[in-house]
Amino acid sequence: MTAQDSYNFKTEVKQLLHILVHSLYKDQDIFLRELISNASDAMTRMHFEMLTNRDVLDPDAELAIRIEAPEVGEDEPKRIIIKDTGIGMTKDELVTNLGTIAQSGAREFLAKMGEDASVDPSDVIGQFGVGFYSVFMIADEVRVVSRSYKKRAKAAAWISDGSEQFRVEAADKADRGTEIHITLKKDAEEFANEWKLKQIVKKHSDFVRYPVYVGDDEEQANRQESLWRKSPTKVEDEEYAQFYQQMTMDFEAPAATIHFASDMPVNVRALLFVPAKREPGILAARKEPGLMLYSHNVLIDEYNTDLLPNWLGFVDGVVDSEDISLNVSRETVQSNRIMRQLSKTVKGRVLRELKKLAKDEPEKYAGFWEEFGRALKEGLATDPMAKDDILPLFRYYSSKSDGELTSLDEYIERMPESQKEIYYVLGDSVKSVANSPHLDPFKARELEVLYWVDALDPFVSPMLTEYKDKKLRNVDDAGLELPEMDEAEEAETEDALPEAEFNQVIGRFVTTLGERVTEVRESKVLKSSPIRLVSPEDEVNRDMQRVQRYLDQNYEVPKKIVEVNRSHALIGNLARLVADHPDDERINLTIEQLYDSALVQEGLHPNPTEMVPRIQQLLELATA
Repeated sequence: MTAQDSYNFKTEVKQLLHILVHSLYKDQDIFLRELISNASDAMTRMHFEMLTNRDVLDPDAELAIRIEAPEVGEDEPKRIIIKDTGIGMTKDELVTNLGTIAQSGAREFLAKMGEDASVDPSDVIGQFGVGFYSVFMIADEVRVVSRSYKKRAKAAAWISDGSEQFRVEAADKADRGTEIHITLKKDAEEFANEWKLKQIVKKHSDFVRYPVYVGDDEEQANRQESLWRKSPTKVEDEEYAQFYQQMTMDFEAPAATIHFASDMPVNVRALLFVPAKREPGILAARKEPGLMLYSHNVLIDEYNTDLLPNWLGFVDGVVDSEDISLNVSRETVQSNRIMRQLSKTVKGRVLRELKKLAKDEPEKYAGFWEEFGRALKEGLATDPMAKDDILPLFRYYSSKSDGELTSLDEYIERMPESQKEIYYVLGDSVKSVANSPHLDPFKARELEVLYWVDALDPFVSPMLTEYKDKKLRNVDDAGLELPEMDEAEEAETEDALPEAEFNQVIGRFVTTLGERVTEVRESKVLKSSPIRLVSPEDEVNRDMQRVQRYLDQNYEVPKKIVEVNRSHALIGNLARLVADHPDDERINLTIEQLYDSALVQEGLHPNPTEMVPRIQQLLELATA
């Protein structure tokens, strides 16, 4: 090992550095935000290391960040030094962390710049895990001196001027942590001013969980006040936004902010967030599910998964309770009576706030449902005991919701007195089920039908059989009994084929479709559709047939009952062809097409493109 080793940056990092070194941006002070964020992460890692291991370098050192702007000679370039007492780095870790590991984030950052030339990199650099390199916006040279928490590790220094190479060499550093020595560019010397540095810390890093000291007098520049312990009435929206960004590095505003405090039945102070997107960014600060659990304002578990059920695992934030002992072990946390009560309180408040969001801001809730509806449906499948908690949050489109989402409770409120069940139709899309022949009798009776068009709906349908004493019924149920219609409405259906002619058509359906169907019979409910497919009453797991098709697990088209509308014009035309020209090829082609179209509407056709040649053949015959 030589005293000094040189390395080349990866290609993407070179490109990133070129942008930052040779360009000026409106908000250069974000470099300090990024370096403080990195220092905070290093100290959090140190904090958790020391929960189980006290055999480290400087075990009693305060976890803090110190920023200095040392005085220099008149002709010397001005400098800034940023120090932390975090976990530190070895020589190899310096090479990896500062020379190569950021290449994927650099690639994404460069792609973002390429998509929109108007984007200021200082606005988005933190989203891609390349925040450290923002220092080269203001630095002629950066020297990172670090010593690992491991007692036998030696200190090392990483040096770069933002060109294509960096150097790593041995260094003198007795204490644990990392120091970043920044030699400022001539036009960036304003940052070597303690007042300026304090203002930047106040603006970007006020809620960092560790103290940030600026200057020799070690005046703490950040409030470090636990935002969750303040009264919600005294917190501004901007403070919530800053805290959320610093905690998650998610630069999109959360869908909901939940801030509450309670002393009964358990002491709790909580600040929770529902993110706007279910999937975190590739370089998000918090990739694992779980809430930060504090006791007496001391972090004891960074990713606690006991406070909320898995189906609410997308919620992020902080829970602080003085009822929890500071020396509580992980195993005790899981079985502790206080924790169970705390979990009940936190879950109840989250559910309450989600219901409030749905009531007060339905458009915003629709966006939440789009992102997290599947998480809730997965919860119903994996945690059936939580059904009463989860189902009020469900939303569906329906035949009477005018393109808006509706809840099960809203559906029940609209039910006429004669309706005793909740009806739903399964399909692949809102458009396809809106034209489903199954809706004919419901439209005639002005009964509402829920549209179940999500891929997970077939999975949860076996568990969703009842809600508030109302049974849920699939509209393709052959034994479905609907309220009687008025005699005048029934009279409209009397314009039907004579029985003999209709029986001939039924016979052709039977011989054409053969064993693909279990029965062909007259429909008692169809109005505007020529046929429909219904499930035999003894059919098992019919909703799972769609699941098998989605998963392509040896899928076979299920055998259904074909119901034919005796009054439909198309069936009448077909009857005349059967009677006058029984060998006309259009008869079988039409029956095949009606059957395949019904399969598509049901979401059961294995490959709808197979219909194209037949459709073309029918068109040729129709235009001949």
